[in-house]
Amino acid sequence: MTTAAAPPVDLGRLWTLPGVYAPQADTHLLARALQAEGLDAGMDVLDVCTGSGALALLAARSGARVCAIDISRRAVLTARMNAARAGHRVRVLRGDLTGPVAARRFDLIVSNPPYVPAPYTRTARSHGPDLAWDAGLGGRRALDRICARAHDVLRPNGALLLVHSALCGTEQTLDRLTASGLRCTVASRAFVPFGPVMTQRLPWLRAQGLVGPHDDTEELVVIRAERP
Repeated sequence: MTTAAAPPVDLGRLWTLPGVYAPQADTHLLARALQAEGLDAGMDVLDVCTGSGALALLAARSGARVCAIDISRRAVLTARMNAARAGHRVRVLRGDLTGPVAARRFDLIVSNPPYVPAPYTRTARSHGPDLAWDAGLGGRRALDRICARAHDVLRPNGALLLVHSALCGTEQTLDRLTASGLRCTVASRAFVPFGPVMTQRLPWLRAQGLVGPHDDTEELVVIRAERP
């Protein structure tokens, strides 16, 4: 199990429109978990909250059939452009989490959703740069919904790989996925320095008791959940 930030995964050359989440430490941690799954050309892979499309393209390199979803119009355009530039066939859809593919089933779901706790609540919308990271007061606005939906979009023996900050509650995610009928575990962890958004919010995060007075790193976790 990873406990410190490992070298970045080669995700290729990616282009991002302003306001689209560019690959960071959480992307690379999830990419290593994705590579460990042993992808092949017979698999159907879903990338939820695709952003730049980095993880979708990594899966497509193996020949897997890949579908990617994001609620942001800019992210959808970015992912489509990156797929075209890389010469990979990825179906990129605009929509809310798994909504556009609710009737389909996948061998593997990978997701790096918004998970940064925010000192305000907002309804889901399709524009604004903070759409890529803000996730409500507890940071779980998207996480809880993914936990509730994943089982029904997975094939038997299919797996979900989900990355988020431990600030959002690792045990809460494990409990919700287990309650939905999935077998789950923490596949990897890494401690990384706070990024710009977390650094900006440190006074509020400390006031909420989410971050200690001297903490300057956060723990990222990749949770693997499998449908029996």
